[in-house]
Amino acid sequence: MLDAHRSSILHLLGDPTSIPEDEAYQYYEDGLLVINEGRVVEVGSADRLLLSLPKDTNVINHSNTLLLPGFIDTHIHFPQSEIIAAHGKQLMDWLNELVFPAESKYGNKDYAELMADMFINQLLRNGTTTASVFCSVHPESVNALFEKCHEKNLRMIAGKVMMDRNCPVNLRDSAETSYRESKKLIERWHNRGRLRYAITPRFAVTSSPAQLDQVRQLMLEHPDAYLQTHLSENQDEISLVRKLFPEYKSYLDVYDQYGLLSQRSIFAHCLHLGIDEWHRLSETQSNIAFCPSSNLFLGSGLFPLEKAEERTINVGIGSDIGGGNNFSILQTLGDAYKVVQLRKEQMSPMKGIYLATLGGARTLGLSDKIGNFLPGKEADFVCLDKGATPLLKMRIEKCEDLWAEIFALSMLGDDRVVKQTWITGAKLHDRDVK
Repeated sequence: MLDAHRSSILHLLGDPTSIPEDEAYQYYEDGLLVINEGRVVEVGSADRLLLSLPKDTNVINHSNTLLLPGFIDTHIHFPQSEIIAAHGKQLMDWLNELVFPAESKYGNKDYAELMADMFINQLLRNGTTTASVFCSVHPESVNALFEKCHEKNLRMIAGKVMMDRNCPVNLRDSAETSYRESKKLIERWHNRGRLRYAITPRFAVTSSPAQLDQVRQLMLEHPDAYLQTHLSENQDEISLVRKLFPEYKSYLDVYDQYGLLSQRSIFAHCLHLGIDEWHRLSETQSNIAFCPSSNLFLGSGLFPLEKAEERTINVGIGSDIGGGNNFSILQTLGDAYKVVQLRKEQMSPMKGIYLATLGGARTLGLSDKIGNFLPGKEADFVCLDKGATPLLKMRIEKCEDLWAEIFALSMLGDDRVVKQTWITGAKLHDRDVK
């Protein structure tokens, strides 16, 4: 039997900065999203589609809501959930004083499983249906997260952090153990259901040349796995990379010389890149996770979105928990707008929704599966309540068009706006059910 969700519906067909904005999206004020066995059958006007649906179709009415494809978080740290909103310093001190002590707990299987439940519930509560996730150095953290995600049929990417230097001894692996443990995790989880594995050297600061060699070997052996890491987040970090790898011409060049740039590579931050680095990211079709909330919180810098657009580099939005202060992609989009404003550039509301949905899917190489409501896509979607708070309700009532409504949602929205979250056509979060 078909399910048909009736509501206002919006989805993106392309990047509104590369094609005319009115061609980049479809909006149905009274729309219908038709689903069969977890996949989209059709989306369109309710008046038209209701005439052709079988009589036994299960029509689900959502009043005063907006249906969007599920939000995609392209960069987030599972073990840092518990240090969210902890008073921070700049990146390197913050890692040593807050992050590493928190991550040291995740070798405990029971603790990792407990926190995995909390983490996934927070994602769903905020409408995030897919994420690219850093676990801790412990295989237990990866197994705990993937087990919970598999139970809920989530499309999720994750990997064990690899780091063999410049970190506490109790969090240090080796080139050999990081290879062996990562390979075992890949064999267990990669392409199991909707799960994918990301080979995850934390960043060049914490990986020796020998470990980066092993990262390269893993990528050669598993060419359809992902590579995720950090790049050019903080000036002190960049200086340290220069000291550790004096023979290379730039931070990105370290990764480049080890063969780590590709369509499957996701680089978080990218705040202080040189011209050659931008060129190589574009040339290799590598991808960027834009993490505005953490960049502001840690005082790292302002991401130059226009430079990425000029070079047609895929960009997705990342909450970067726990440097980021909120699981809400809507709030993260609000911070993204402010970052772009500080750079005297422009980001339209539709561009924000693109970054959170189809742009994220393209960044993760999943746009054939998720990111919009084209027929055949997996039916992950979020139902937003436009009257969730008195302030939002008042502002929405004053909005003159869809553009203004979307902007209001990204500036005033948070988890209270997310009424329901659906995964392959199944409701996994309902705000109003206690």
